[in-house]
Amino acid sequence: MALRHSILLGIFLGMTAASSGAAELVPPGNRSVEQPPVPGASARRTGAGRTTFEAKYAKVYQLLKNDAALRVKIREAADAYDIAPIHILGAVVGEHTYNVDAYDHLQTYYVKAVSYLKGSFSFSHAGESLEVFLKRPEFAGCEGKKSSYDLWSCREKVWDTAFRGRRVEGQRFPDDRFSAVFFQPFYAGQTFGIGQLNPLTALQMTDIVNEVSGLEKLDYRDPQRVYRTIMNPDITLAYVAATLRKSIDAYTQIADFDISRNPGITATLYNLGNPETRAAKLAAENRLRRKQGRSPMLPRENYYGWLVNEKLEELEALIAES
Repeated sequence: MALRHSILLGIFLGMTAASSGAAELVPPGNRSVEQPPVPGASARRTGAGRTTFEAKYAKVYQLLKNDAALRVKIREAADAYDIAPIHILGAVVGEHTYNVDAYDHLQTYYVKAVSYLKGSFSFSHAGESLEVFLKRPEFAGCEGKKSSYDLWSCREKVWDTAFRGRRVEGQRFPDDRFSAVFFQPFYAGQTFGIGQLNPLTALQMTDIVNEVSGLEKLDYRDPQRVYRTIMNPDITLAYVAATLRKSIDAYTQIADFDISRNPGITATLYNLGNPETRAAKLAAENRLRRKQGRSPMLPRENYYGWLVNEKLEELEALIAES
C-alpha cells in the first residue's frame, strides 16, 4: 500500500528519481541558536487567553500522549503520503502552541465541528460571492490549470497582484490574504481542527488527497463540506500530510534541498505557506551566493519550526509509543 501511494504521488506531483537524488540533505536541528522572535499577534492571542506558550505546548503534548488512537491516525496519514509522522506531529504541535489552544480530548474537535456547521454560510466578500468574483476577467488565465493546487495557487497570485489593497472598478479591496478575505466566513484569521488548516489550503490539496486517499474532491461552492473536511480529524490529517508532502517536494525540485529529515523546516513552511515561492526565493539567493564564491544558504526555521526541532526528542518519543 505504501508503495502504491508513493507511485501515485510521484505521478501526480511530477517527481523523478533524478531530481530527488540531486537534492542536498538539510541536517536535523536548528540553524539558529536562539528561538527567532514570536510575532506579536501570537503573543497577544496567548496573553488574552491568560495562558503561556509553555502551557499551550504542555496541553497539546498531553492530548497527543493520552490519545493513542490519534497517534495511530497520524502514523497512517504519514505512511499514505510517504513522510515521517514527526512532520504531522510538528505541524499539530506548532499550531496549538502558537495559534490556538488544544482541546483536552479528540472528541471535542468533532463536537466543535458540529456546533459551527449548524448554520448556513458562504464564501463571499462584501456581498459578492466567490463564484461571481472568480468570473472577473483577471482570473481568466487560471482556468486552464489542470490540478487543484495550480488552479488555486494561480487564483491566489491574481488576488495578490490585481486586487489586494487596490481599488478595482470603484471598489476597494482589503490588504489581506485571499484566504482571510473570502474563505473565513466566521471571522478573519479563523482556522479549524486538529491541523488548523484554512479552506484555501484544503481546496489546493483536494486533487492530491483524492488521488492518494480516495476522498471526494472538494468544491468551493459547497463551503459547508469544505469546513466539515478541515474540522474532522479523521479526514483533515490527510490534507495536513499532503500539505507537508507538497512542501518537501517543492524544496527538492526548486531549491535542490531535501528537507525530509528536518521537521522544523516543514513546520515552518506549514506555518507560512507558499512553499514554492519560498523555495524559488532561496534558490535565487543561492545562485547569487555561488556566483560570489560563497557557500549556499540552508533553509532556516522560524519561531514555530524552531520549537519543533527543540522538542524533537520528546515528540519522537510520542510517535514511538504508537
